[in-house]
Amino acid sequence: MTAPVFVVAPDATVAHARNLMVRHKISRILVMENEMLRGIITKKDIAYRMRQCEPVWRRRPLDRIPVGALMTENPVTVAPDTGIKEIARTFAEKGISSVPVVEEGKVAGIVTKTDLMKSVLIRQLDCLVRDVMEDVAVVNRYHSLDHVITVMRERNDKVLVMEDDGEPVGVITETNLAFYANEPKVSGAAGKEVTIKRPKSADGPGRLGLLAVALVTAGDVMTSPVITTTPETPLPDAIALMKKHHINSLAVMEHDTVAGIIKRDDIIKEVAK
Repeated sequence: MTAPVFVVAPDATVAHARNLMVRHKISRILVMENEMLRGIITKKDIAYRMRQCEPVWRRRPLDRIPVGALMTENPVTVAPDTGIKEIARTFAEKGISSVPVVEEGKVAGIVTKTDLMKSVLIRQLDCLVRDVMEDVAVVNRYHSLDHVITVMRERNDKVLVMEDDGEPVGVITETNLAFYANEPKVSGAAGKEVTIKRPKSADGPGRLGLLAVALVTAGDVMTSPVITTTPETPLPDAIALMKKHHINSLAVMEHDTVAGIIKRDDIIKEVAK
């Protein structure tokens, strides 16, 4: 587990919680009141709040939203002597990414997926990327922020950003959304027009044309370039590549085509078996 933990009160602003996450390079903060655990707020809670199509009254700046409005109440907890495999199984079954560690009613620390990746059980995995990879959701670089969030919520997952020719040019995770620096741009209502070359059709070659693009697009928030691997890569090598680049997923390419994605979640599910 990681200890000590960073905490905020329920009436602290989401902006304050987000600033703590950015400053300390963490993805979640426990919400405490009178030394009692009330909830947890994660980057996912903040990321999904960034939709632009909601009514203005729901798009208040983060510095006005209390943490208590977005937090998950009564989070799942574990004891200090809980086994790693049991925690991995809890993550997989409940779709969560962390568990506070509570001892005699007091918060002693927190275990996250990042902590689990340091376990000896991870180093003992012996299979290929092909055995654990999944299919991946994709968007275009000109898709709106709202569309990106909709796809991510439906899949409860990150997305690849693709060009029209099928080349992956970026990846969007909850971190990209939650820590997007230009929040005033998210709150805007107007769009912009850009000139793009439309894809070639059966009637002839592509042509230039104006396309109305949302104020914030997938291309604005994505991380680039995309780090890739192949289906036949040994899983330990893929894990080492993630660690080298400080990322939690790799696009899987086969014959210059995106075949899927291998994520930290997929690796933890292997430990949970």
